[in-house]
Amino acid sequence: MKKVRLGKTGLMVTKTSFGALPIQRVDRATAKSILQNAYHAGINYFDTARAYTDSEEKIGEALAQFRHSIVISTKTAAKTKDQMVKELDTSLKNMKTDYIDIYQMHNAPALPDPEDPNSVYAGMLEAKRQGKIRHIGITAHRYDVAWEAAASGLFDTVQFPLSYLSDQRDLDLLNRCEQYDVGFIAMKALSGGLCSSAKAVFAFMQQHPYAVPIYGIQRQSELDEFLALDANPPVFDEEMKALIERERVEFAGEFCRSCGYCMPCPAGIEIPTVARLHLLVTRSPYQRYITKEYYESLKVVDQCLHCGACSSRCPYQMDVPSMVRKQYDKYLKFYEEHKGEVE
Repeated sequence: MKKVRLGKTGLMVTKTSFGALPIQRVDRATAKSILQNAYHAGINYFDTARAYTDSEEKIGEALAQFRHSIVISTKTAAKTKDQMVKELDTSLKNMKTDYIDIYQMHNAPALPDPEDPNSVYAGMLEAKRQGKIRHIGITAHRYDVAWEAAASGLFDTVQFPLSYLSDQRDLDLLNRCEQYDVGFIAMKALSGGLCSSAKAVFAFMQQHPYAVPIYGIQRQSELDEFLALDANPPVFDEEMKALIERERVEFAGEFCRSCGYCMPCPAGIEIPTVARLHLLVTRSPYQRYITKEYYESLKVVDQCLHCGACSSRCPYQMDVPSMVRKQYDKYLKFYEEHKGEVE
């Protein structure tokens, strides 16, 4: 499989890499099979996080025997140095390893103070001296944080959303990372499922050789699709460019990226799904969304407390309750038009 240099880390990682957030949703046997199949197919880079419930453990169970042939990155959302040290030790234990290739600050709200001896960053530097981590990275959903991080000299990698729905400033960030030799790890390559064509996603990423996309995978069929695309890369032709342009126009403005940082909701609303529900039902197989049971489960939207907690946590600074309501109201109309198809 094609490999690319991940910036100043010097690590050679597969251009088709594995995002391990989704494997927390499947049982251990399934996760082990998918992870090992990915490894045997040639994928050598796997990204996870301490926050992804048992994802790290599943990586440890599946890939510990191949540890020195793979690159692993994980993340900490710790707020203190002491908490970071504990989380790092847990990650090492979970993944049955004595080092992490890339240890990342998870969704950092701001850059750290490199002069603070008690900061999470100071703890990372100490862990690097001890050999527990080899490179320090940062993940962000806030553009200003990622932009500053690229030129700060503090980080070896930046992880940020990038898909064919991205605008020019996101591509400017990618170019900035290349300018400073900071590895660019592209998350949300399918924009939380809103990109309608995996083929177009793959072709788009091939146009940006410096970006390393970590495709979120939880099914063997998804892995097979990306392996097939890697084996026979699609041509980025005019038809594909036209599809991408249509979808960029459709998603111009605000839309939910499904990052999940708005959760949990005190009213029990599954915000990342409901906030883009109408978009999902009109862009993917919709039958499971129009069963009576699913329709009934969504009535919790009417219990929204308008507490503002979700909006305060949204890294894109969006009016989340308003977005949820609009998408839900559009869904209700769609449901009335199509409910007879599954009754």
